[in-house]
Amino acid sequence: MKIVLLDASTFGETDLSAFEQFGSVKVFQTTSSDETLERIKDADVIVTNKVVITEAMMLTCKNLKLICVAATGMNNVDLAAASSQNIEVKNVAGYSTQSVIQHTFSMLFYLIGSSRYYDAYVKEGSWAASPIFTHIERPFFEIKGKKWGIIGLGEIGRGVASVASAFGAEVCYYSTSYKNNNETYPKVGLSTLLETCDIISIHAPLNANTKGLISQSELLQLKEGAVLLNLGRGGIVDEAALSRIIDVKDIKVGLDVLEVEPMKANHPLLHVKNQEALYMTPHIAWTSIEARDLLIAKIVQNIQTFIDG
Repeated sequence: MKIVLLDASTFGETDLSAFEQFGSVKVFQTTSSDETLERIKDADVIVTNKVVITEAMMLTCKNLKLICVAATGMNNVDLAAASSQNIEVKNVAGYSTQSVIQHTFSMLFYLIGSSRYYDAYVKEGSWAASPIFTHIERPFFEIKGKKWGIIGLGEIGRGVASVASAFGAEVCYYSTSYKNNNETYPKVGLSTLLETCDIISIHAPLNANTKGLISQSELLQLKEGAVLLNLGRGGIVDEAALSRIIDVKDIKVGLDVLEVEPMKANHPLLHVKNQEALYMTPHIAWTSIEARDLLIAKIVQNIQTFIDG
């Protein structure tokens, strides 16, 4: 079999040698839309994370039998076209759950502990010049007893809820599908969650129900001192509105995802004055070493399952 990996740079230093058991392997670190067709035209199997595979491409690839998406979401593949041409498409679910849960709390602790401020305070020499042993310019609160609202109570959301509960938080959730009925945690309306919760984390997919879910009006509903974390998908939070509100409202925000990735060079969030209240990471919540190893292992398993029929 001829296997082509289109965006291997998204796997970092993860070992990719397991693909070689199936035949010849071509590995490309990145692939632009102009390069895709030439690289996949003779492939039996394509492995793609974010590179888009269109119907026109599939029609040209006469040997193509399997598309492995190195992610849970498959919006970068024309699924209807693949089905009509008997090309199987397989994704990977559940590989990054623990990684995303951990990064949720990493972002929270960075924000509520004013880590940026205190690290700079020490390193610039201010602590060495202090007349007392401590410095409490930026107060922080404990998670215990605080209300934690979760938007999207899927596998990751439930994992975050479990850890938050272990810290003593009172957890509630909003179902973006309107169908989730979890008996462990109370389900509330979106306005109630925004107005009453001290910490809010988003773990929902981007779809018709969640696109623009947290717009200007919702951001203004947040209670004073609230922390908002988006580890779901960009496009759920209105980034332009957030760039304005975060400078005038007492909130803290952590973002691991943006509507357009990579981030645009002149993005309004880069011009926020209150930078201590904003913590952004470049879509890394899913990328623990263990998660990437598991991702590759599951893709290899998908190929073997396909071969086995």
